[in-house]
Amino acid sequence: MSLISCINPPSAAKFVQLCARRSVSSPAATAGSSSILDVLLPPRTQAQALYVNITRTNAPPRTIATPTANRIGATTHAHRHIIVGTRGFSASRPVTKTFTIYNPQVDDEGNDMVLEITPRAANRLSQIMSKDKNPYLALRIQVESGGCHGFQYLMSLTTLPSAPESPLDPEQVADDVTPSTTTSSTPSTPVLNEDDTIFAFAPNDSESAPLTSPKIIMDLPSLELLKGSKVDYTMELIGSQFKIIDNPLATSSCGCGTSFDIKV
Repeated sequence: MSLISCINPPSAAKFVQLCARRSVSSPAATAGSSSILDVLLPPRTQAQALYVNITRTNAPPRTIATPTANRIGATTHAHRHIIVGTRGFSASRPVTKTFTIYNPQVDDEGNDMVLEITPRAANRLSQIMSKDKNPYLALRIQVESGGCHGFQYLMSLTTLPSAPESPLDPEQVADDVTPSTTTSSTPSTPVLNEDDTIFAFAPNDSESAPLTSPKIIMDLPSLELLKGSKVDYTMELIGSQFKIIDNPLATSSCGCGTSFDIKV
């Protein structure tokens, strides 16, 4: 039978010496339930000191509240609120308005039937008025049955009756209005019907529109179908034209924008 020998005799001897020394120096531990694992663990006092050091190292830094610190904190807090509450000035475009300068109309619910003239349409009408030297020139818009969607636009240039007559070249009229919709090749007779309404464009925040501003004339049946819409001037590859856009009553329209359908 072979004897079991220790691989590292010096280490085993040192382990025995530590056990004996621990038993002699700690009589209270000998009297109690001592364990051989006590030799492998550090003394209790060293463990407590090590725990205290680790706790102090990982603890967040403590701040001492002083009157100076309180004043600095209050000032910073107030400054933060000032920065959050401050807003810069926003650069917005000038507000444009369309006024009803003649015979305003209301619908069955008592709401004003209005029409908006966009700045591009107003600019184009101003150019035509300046070119023809006729400040009382206006664009008449009518709605007739027909077209591929049931209704179609009819646009023509006309002169208000209060202004002196100034004959226009028929070809010039057609070039200025087409190809927006079906148009007449000759200027319409300066007649203002009883149910006609005149809208005028006014830039910025003007409270009224002068008689020489760009104007649009529309009869009552046409206004009932186009109320709330916009008159715009578009520049496309197929040509430049006046066009009705954003009609709240229209459900569909053709590609060229000359015909539309309405809600029943």
